[in-house]
Amino acid sequence: MNPLLCSSVRLYSTMSASLAPTSSPFTKAVVSSMRKLYPESLADKSWDNTGLLLEAPFNPSQRQKNSVLLAIDLTKAVADEAISRKASAIVAYHPIIFRGLKSLTFTDPQQQSLLRLAQEGISVYSPHTAVDATPGGMADWLCDIVTGSITPTTTPINTPVQSHSSSKSYSAPSYPTPHAVVPADSSSILPHARSTIHPSPPPLPEDMESAGMGRLVTFDSAQPLTALVDRIAQGVGLPGGIPIAIPQGVSVDEISIRTVGVCPGSGSSVLMKGANVPDLLFTGEMSHHEALAAIERGKVVVALAHSNTERGYLRAVMRGKLEETLKGEWEVQRAEALKALGSGEEGLVEILKDGSCEVHVSETDRDPYGIMVRKV
Repeated sequence: MNPLLCSSVRLYSTMSASLAPTSSPFTKAVVSSMRKLYPESLADKSWDNTGLLLEAPFNPSQRQKNSVLLAIDLTKAVADEAISRKASAIVAYHPIIFRGLKSLTFTDPQQQSLLRLAQEGISVYSPHTAVDATPGGMADWLCDIVTGSITPTTTPINTPVQSHSSSKSYSAPSYPTPHAVVPADSSSILPHARSTIHPSPPPLPEDMESAGMGRLVTFDSAQPLTALVDRIAQGVGLPGGIPIAIPQGVSVDEISIRTVGVCPGSGSSVLMKGANVPDLLFTGEMSHHEALAAIERGKVVVALAHSNTERGYLRAVMRGKLEETLKGEWEVQRAEALKALGSGEEGLVEILKDGSCEVHVSETDRDPYGIMVRKV
């Protein structure tokens, strides 16, 4: 080979290596923190798509804030919000990339959001079923609501989207502020046992022996259904009413509940497996026929609309957990990166010396469904 050509190839390889694309240092700290809190190994990889779904290239001259935005669904409105905040990353619970993509174009609204975010240097991470399965995740949070293990605030946070409705009778979701954890010996906690319905297979991360899909709450003594529904309404912050299915020929005032099966999102595949179906199935959604099958067996279903069993967790639990973990992770990572900096990388020094760290919950993220009250 021509020696001059060899030199050119070596020079090109060196330049390519030095210019290899990478995500921002802060984004790497976000991803590392999420993996510590909600290990990806606990996600149901047989169908789910979790992890870093969009790794936006880092451009030091296009400085993003040390900020992460939490949302359940990555919609255009959420993408716009992240861009306006100059966030470094979005943690979107539901994966926006779910099936194989054959193209990335502006003709598809979701792909358009991904392309815009990549251009702005904003990465996207999705934890999904890892959050469901992790001890202290969404399923346990819903159990805490049912059992009185947390005290919800009486002052809900109304999302700004509510004021954008064309009619005041349209109720957009509202959410309580973060809950206070009730001491374990408090008399307000209903005595109960809690177990995992479908335990995660080994090997399990350390201190996560109870990981798995779905939770079963067994009260020491049967509880009035009406009291449990009141707890659910206060805990998740839904306006208007609670969708509920009960067996025909009985009144809600007559029903007592000993066992509650809990699963965020769409829970029928978790809660209705096997012969021992809980007295109350508390989930986000079930099909018409699944609900009929449950009440025909004498069971009760509370189905809140899919993401209304999920979205409150971001404010009540995830924001605080991620902020605490991320602050420590960012301190470690930026200190190590500063030590490893070589000459000619002065542009990174200012970025790595910035110890700020912000975690926000999206103000535009909401379930597609609200409640419209008919005025008679």
